[in-house]
Amino acid sequence: MFKMTHVLLSPSFLLLLTTCVWDRAESLAGDGKSLWLQPLNHSDFLSETFPEGFLWGVGTSAFQTEGSWDRDGKGPSVWDHFTHSLHGGMGFNTGVATGDTASDGYSLWEQDVESVQYLGVKFYAFSLSWSRLFADGNATGRPNSVAVEHYRRLIGRLRVLGLEPVVTLFHWDLPQSLQEHLGGWKNPKMVQMFADYATFCFATFGRDVRFWITMHNPVLVALLGYGTGTHAPGVIGDPADRFIVAHNLIRAHAKSWHIYDKRFRPHQHGQISITLGSHWVEPFTATTANVELCQKSMEAVIGWFAEPIHGCGDYPRSVRVSHKELIPEFTAEEKLWVRGTADFFSLAFGPDTARGVRGQSSYGQNMMLDLRKVLVWVQKEYGDPQVLVAEGSWFTEASVGVEDTVAIYNMKMFINQVLQALVVDHVKVFGYSAWSLVDGFEWNHGYSIRRGLFYVDFSQPQRTRVPKTTAQYYRQVVKDNSFPSDGSEQEILGQFPCDFQFGVADITQQVHLRPFSPQFTDPLLYRWNFTGDGTLRPVVGVRLRTRGSQCSDFLAIQRHVRLLEITGSTHYRFGLDWPQLVPNGGISSADWKAVRYYRCMLEELQRKGIQASVTLYLPSHRSPTLGLPGPLHANGGWMNASTVEAFADYATLCYREFGSLVQLWITVNEPNRIADMYNGSMQDKERVVRNLLLAHARAWNIYHKHYRQQQGAMVSFAVHADWGEPANPFVKSHSDAVQSFMLFELGRFLDPFLKDMDHHEDTCPGCMYSSSSHLPHFSEDERAELKGALDFIALNHFTTWLVYSVQPRSGQDSTKVHAPDYALMYDPTWTTSSKRRAVVPRGLRRVLNWVKGRYGGSRPTVVTATGIDDQSSHDDLRQAYIRSYLQEALKARELDGVDLRGFYVWTLQDHHTSHFGFFTSSHLHSQPKASVAVYRELISQRGFPGAPAAVDPVTSGCERSERREACWLCSSVAENKPLLFFGTCLTVSVSVLAGVIITSVVMKSRRKRLTQATPQRLRRQQRFAVQRAAHRRSPAFLKGPFSDGLTCPRFFDIKEFGVERKHCQNFKTIRFSSAPQSTPPTPAN
Repeated sequence: MFKMTHVLLSPSFLLLLTTCVWDRAESLAGDGKSLWLQPLNHSDFLSETFPEGFLWGVGTSAFQTEGSWDRDGKGPSVWDHFTHSLHGGMGFNTGVATGDTASDGYSLWEQDVESVQYLGVKFYAFSLSWSRLFADGNATGRPNSVAVEHYRRLIGRLRVLGLEPVVTLFHWDLPQSLQEHLGGWKNPKMVQMFADYATFCFATFGRDVRFWITMHNPVLVALLGYGTGTHAPGVIGDPADRFIVAHNLIRAHAKSWHIYDKRFRPHQHGQISITLGSHWVEPFTATTANVELCQKSMEAVIGWFAEPIHGCGDYPRSVRVSHKELIPEFTAEEKLWVRGTADFFSLAFGPDTARGVRGQSSYGQNMMLDLRKVLVWVQKEYGDPQVLVAEGSWFTEASVGVEDTVAIYNMKMFINQVLQALVVDHVKVFGYSAWSLVDGFEWNHGYSIRRGLFYVDFSQPQRTRVPKTTAQYYRQVVKDNSFPSDGSEQEILGQFPCDFQFGVADITQQVHLRPFSPQFTDPLLYRWNFTGDGTLRPVVGVRLRTRGSQCSDFLAIQRHVRLLEITGSTHYRFGLDWPQLVPNGGISSADWKAVRYYRCMLEELQRKGIQASVTLYLPSHRSPTLGLPGPLHANGGWMNASTVEAFADYATLCYREFGSLVQLWITVNEPNRIADMYNGSMQDKERVVRNLLLAHARAWNIYHKHYRQQQGAMVSFAVHADWGEPANPFVKSHSDAVQSFMLFELGRFLDPFLKDMDHHEDTCPGCMYSSSSHLPHFSEDERAELKGALDFIALNHFTTWLVYSVQPRSGQDSTKVHAPDYALMYDPTWTTSSKRRAVVPRGLRRVLNWVKGRYGGSRPTVVTATGIDDQSSHDDLRQAYIRSYLQEALKARELDGVDLRGFYVWTLQDHHTSHFGFFTSSHLHSQPKASVAVYRELISQRGFPGAPAAVDPVTSGCERSERREACWLCSSVAENKPLLFFGTCLTVSVSVLAGVIITSVVMKSRRKRLTQATPQRLRRQQRFAVQRAAHRRSPAFLKGPFSDGLTCPRFFDIKEFGVERKHCQNFKTIRFSSAPQSTPPTPAN
C-alpha cells in the first residue's frame, strides 16, 4: 500500500498524468469553424427583452480619462513617457498628443459618477493607475496614500449609490520605472511584480469589489507595444519579443488569479477574469481552405490568449506552427496551472482591436463588425462560458460633437447582436459595458476621434460633461431593458373588401410581334421530311384558305397573362411604350400594329377577368431617351413645354383606342424620380417638375371632359413615396428634415392638385421646403387647370430612410431654388436586400397616414407599386416583405381609417439585373418563386382572416368573375399546344397502323388454323351447290332492300359445311350460327 501511494505521488507520474490531460484537452478542440459553414438563425433585428438581472454598465480607463499625470505623487507611465518624448514627431494623428489633462477624471470623478447615474446602469468599469498607486511600480513598497484614498472614495461612492465597481488592474499604463529597469513585459520578473501589485489591490479594495479584471486587451500590448512600436512603450525589436511579452502577461494573470482564488475569494466572494479583445472575419467564399484561414485569423488574436486560459492550457496549434521558432513553450505543469484561470469570459470588441491586429490576423478575409458571431465563436470554442462584454462600441470623428447620430446605430447594432446571441444562440452573456463614459485620449489617435457617451470640450479648462445623443439612447435601452418599440410587431386580423385591388405592377410592356402563330395566315401546306433532314417543305401547287391575324396569334401575350393568372391577381398595372406607339412624338406617326398589340393585351386581360391599370409614361434609366419619343427627347424632353402638348395628344390617342378596356389610368410614373434623371441645375429640375405636372393636368382634363362619362375610369399619376424617419430622434433638426423630405418628395407634386395654393399654411417653419416655397411657379390659369385634377392618390412605396439635416451652403441666394436641406442614411440593424433596400413595414402605414393627415382623406389611395429585390428562388425576404407590408396596409385601413383601395406588388418577372419579380426572367423560362404561392394565398383570403371560425360567412365570399384556376399542367399544355397537337396526331397514326398490323396477323393466324382443321376440300361442283342452296334458303335476317331480296355479306362463313369464307361484292361479313335450322336444307344436285 505504501509503495502504491509513493508511485501516485511521484513527480514523474504527475508529469505523465499532466501531459495526458493536456493532450486530451487539446484533442477536444472547439467547433468555432462551423460558424463559417452554417449560417446563424434569425439574423434580423430582434425586438425582445433582455433577461431580468442583465447587467448594464459603462467603462473607462485611467490613462485615457484621469489626466493629472504628475499630481499628488503619481509617477510617469510608459504612455506619459511615450507621448512626451515623441510629441509632435510620432507620425500619428495625435491632436493634443498627450494625456496630461485628458478629461480630468482624477479631479472630476464626482461628475463622472453623476454621469454614470444619469445612464441608469448597474456597474461602472474603470481601471486603477498602477503608477499613481506606486510611482516606481514596486507594490512591495509604500503606496501613494493620496491615490489609495482617491480610489477608496470612488469605490465607496459607487457602492452607496448601488453601483457595482468593475475594477481593472492594468489597462496599458505600465509604470515607466519598470520599463526602464526591467525592460517591461519582456522580463519574466514582471510576473511577480504584477502579482504583488494585484495582491495589494485585492487586499486594499477587495472588500467592496465583486468583479476584478487583471488586464484589458493584452494582445495589443504585445503586438503594438513590443512589436510594431505604435503603442507605448514603443519597442521595435526582435520578432520574438511580442511572443515573450504575451507569455509573461498570461503567466502574470494566472498567478494573480491563483492568489485571489486562494487568499481572497473565500471571504471576498468575488470573481476575476482577463478582458480579451477580438475582431471578426468572413471568407470571400466559404471553402474549406478559406474557413481554415478565418479560424487561423481568430486564433492569432483572441485565441492567442484565450486558448491557454479558457481552452487547453497552451497556445493554439496554428499559432505554434506559424511561429514555431519564436513562441515560448509552457511546461506541462504550467499548462495545468494557466488553464481555467478565469471565472468568466470578458470580451472587448471595438476599433482598437480591429485596427491593431490587421497585420497579425490578415489572411485575405473581410473584417466585419459582428459581435454576435464572436460571442458564438467563444461559446463553441471554450465550452459555453459565462460572458461579460466589457467593451462594446465604435468611434466617431471629433467634429461630430454632441449629435453623434451614426454612433447611435453602431451602439444599437452591437447591443442587438448581444441580444441575438442571448436569445437565439443561447450564449450566456450576463452583462454589457458601453465604451466609454466620457471622451478621452484615444491612444495614438489622440483627440481626433471620440468614443465617449458624454462630450468633453478639450479646449475648455472646465472639461464639462455633456450627454451626447448616444447617452440618451443608451439610457432609454437600459431603462426599458430592451429596444424602443414602435408597435408594428403586433399583427391584426381582418380582411380587405371584395373590390380591393390585389394587383401586380410591372414595367413598360414591349410590343412583341414575335413569336407569332402563323397557322391560319400562311396559305402553304408543308410536308415534314421526318426521316431525312427534318425540314418542312411546302407542297408545290397547293394553296390553302387563310384568315386575318387574331389576338390569339400573339403568343407572348398569352404566356404573359398565364403568369398573371397564377398569381391570383385581380388587377395588372403595366406601362405603354410611348416611343413605339408614336415614334415621332405626334399621333400622325402612330404605329397601328403596336396599337393593335396593346388592344389584344387588354382584351386578353379582360377575357381572363383581370382588370387593367395602364401607365402612359413609365420611363427607365436604361432608356437613352428617358422613355420619350426620340424627337421630343432631342428637343429638350421635359424641359421643353412642347412635350406637354405632345403628351396630351398621346394620352388622347390612348384613351380613344384603349379606354373601354382600362379601369385605372396612371399618366406619369414617379415624376419625382424623372426630375432626378436630369443633370441640370435645381432651376432646370424645377422646370421639369412643372411641365410634368401640367402634362398630367392636361391629360386628366381631356379624359374628364371627353371620356369619363362613357368609360368611367379613374386617372392619376404615381409618385414615389418612401417614408422618412428622423435619423436622430433626440435632435429637433432631424424631425424638421423629415418634413422637408416629405414635402419635397410628395408635397410639391400633390399640393398643386389637392391644396389651396393661394392660402398655403406653413406647417414646418424650420424647414426649407415648408410652405409654398417648395412648389414650382404656376400662372393663375395653370393653377385652375391643376386644382382637383386627381381622382385618387397613387403611391409607389418601397422602403424607409433615416433623414438628417445638413447645413445649407454659405452664400446661397434665398430667392433661388436650392438642393434639399437633408440627407439620407439607413439603419444598419434593418433587414436589407442585396441592393441595400431596407425592409421597414411600418413605413408604409406611416406614409399613408401622412398623406391622409395632409390632404384630409379627400381622395382614395392606391399603393400602385411596392416590393423588394430578392435573388433567391425561394425568396424568403420577398415573402416576409409581402406579408408584413400588406399587414401594415390593413392596419392603415382598419385602425387609421385610410381609404386604401389597392395594393400592387412590383413586379411580375425579373428583368436584367433586377430581382423584384414573382417569376424568374423569361430567359430562364419564367420559373415561379415561392412568393407566388404566398401572394396568391393572401389574395384568396383577402388578407388575414385568422382561424376559419373567425371568418364572417356573409363577407367571406366575394363575387368575382369566373376565371379558370390556373395550374402548371394547364399552363404547360397551353404553352406547348402546337407540339402537343402534332404529338397527338402522330400517336393516333401509329396506333391505327399498329391496329391494322395486329388485325392482319390475327386473321392470318385464324385462317391457318381453320385450314389445318379441314383436311378434305370440297370439289368445285359441291361449292357451287352450297351457294345455290344458300340462296334458296334466304334466311329472314338476310332480307334487304335490293331487287333480289337479299342482303349478301361481303364475306361469310358457313362452318357446318367447312367453308371458311366466300366473296360477296356488295355486303359485309355475316356469321351463321351452326345450330340446326327448323327447315331442312334442300339436297344439292
